[in-house]
Amino acid sequence: MSRATFLLPSAARFGAQRLSAACDAALGRGDRLPPQSPGRRAQLLRHFALPEGQWPIAALSRQADAGDAEGAAWLRADPVWLRPDINGVRLMAHGEALQATQADCEALLPALKPVFGDAGFALDAPLPARWYLRLPREARIPAFADPAEALGDDLFEHMDAGAEARRWRALENEAQIVLHNHPWNAQRAARGLPPINALWFWGGGTLPAAGVRMPSPHAGMFSDDATAQALAAGTSQVAALPARYPGGEGDLLFDLTQTRDLAWVEHEWLQPALAALRRGAIGRLELDDEAGRVLRLDRWHRLRFWRGPSSRARA
Repeated sequence: MSRATFLLPSAARFGAQRLSAACDAALGRGDRLPPQSPGRRAQLLRHFALPEGQWPIAALSRQADAGDAEGAAWLRADPVWLRPDINGVRLMAHGEALQATQADCEALLPALKPVFGDAGFALDAPLPARWYLRLPREARIPAFADPAEALGDDLFEHMDAGAEARRWRALENEAQIVLHNHPWNAQRAARGLPPINALWFWGGGTLPAAGVRMPSPHAGMFSDDATAQALAAGTSQVAALPARYPGGEGDLLFDLTQTRDLAWVEHEWLQPALAALRRGAIGRLELDDEAGRVLRLDRWHRLRFWRGPSSRARA
């Protein structure tokens, strides 16, 4: 049976936007599954299995980016913009949102490499938005927060208080001083770009013992998110997210979590997918949002005419 699964942001991300009455009614005929764990990490792990308690995104994405992740532990050290305010220090942008270029890497990395080289770690950046630290395979790495989960928050809300984390905070602080004083950031500011004034450590670990292949029911995944692509790379065909639902045979996963436009989701994704469900091109449509709500709509559910609206956008 062909199936389409849409990963969605939580309903709160859509604010006051609402689905049309017709679309809401069509979704209301489906089955809500029991509540799942909330959060982006939990959402992805519902579709791509990892060994218990592990989240080695750095190793997985390194393997996808450079193909050399075997034999070492890896930690993402992504460039970020931190901004002080009256309540603390907030994470304002990371990764692609910084619009980092190869020129940024060539200017900033030479100043940062000695900071980590003295600690025995190698820093490099195969892509401008994704920087890596290569560590000894046996290195103990704290469970750092993902930057996507900390965006807009006070830095101290996501700070590990453990003894092992203190060493990393010292390295973070030293890197932050180097970046804050670097003249390259003045040039970025002159071009209207945010500063690269800190590094964000996260996703540490090694490749799973069986390599990068992890169980997943999905034959293909469409996403613009590097973390999702790294998880899917070992087990599914991966492609960029198209502008609208393309159809297709098999079990396909579409990652729509980066949008905040509910009208786009409805007109370009839900309506075409519901039409495909009605004509039998797919047998099931599943909606999985970051708040942990999962809605399953099978083709025969269209006969449930007595059911009311789903009110997904209102919950």
